[in-house]
Amino acid sequence: MSPLLESLKLKDGIVQNLNYHQDRLNRSMEELFPTVQNIDLAKEISIPENYKSGIFKIRVLYGQTIEKIEIEPYDFRSIQSLKVVHHESIDYHLKFTDRQILQELFARRGDCDDIIIVKNGLVTDSFAANLLFFDGEKWFTPKTPLLKGTKRQLLIDSGIVSEKEIREADIRSYQKVGLINAMIDFEEMTLISVEQIF
Repeated sequence: MSPLLESLKLKDGIVQNLNYHQDRLNRSMEELFPTVQNIDLAKEISIPENYKSGIFKIRVLYGQTIEKIEIEPYDFRSIQSLKVVHHESIDYHLKFTDRQILQELFARRGDCDDIIIVKNGLVTDSFAANLLFFDGEKWFTPKTPLLKGTKRQLLIDSGIVSEKEIREADIRSYQKVGLINAMIDFEEMTLISVEQIF
């Protein structure tokens, strides 16, 4: 089994949304290692002085214990077009480092920058982000994500975004789509017109 992973945003020396990452780690460990004591991320992550200004990505690899913690610069990837791809049995509800099936789907994007994964007719996620859809008034996120992201949950809890079943056939009824993950804040996300979904 490949290690599990938490990717956290480090902004000016402060770990963002730590409680949400801790909650997901707890759920993952309860499912896979129910007899093992949970890892306390706040105690495990220490920030070196030279990482206390700017934006960085913290990668925590773990199993029953912490395997490795890495801090690296983060580069935002430009995404302006999306390709719809299908997979009827994909399962990525736990955030493993093994993303082979996602890599295979991403390779089918053609000339597009990223993908929208549809499973059994329902919209799920992109390659490395949760999806948000704007109907002109409100933001919605699919009820059927592959992975329940920490930023997605924060936006739901904040009332900024609502969950909704979104079928592939519904995509064109929205105006725009945005991609969010732990590294991309709501205010920073790139907005893609549904005309740029192929």
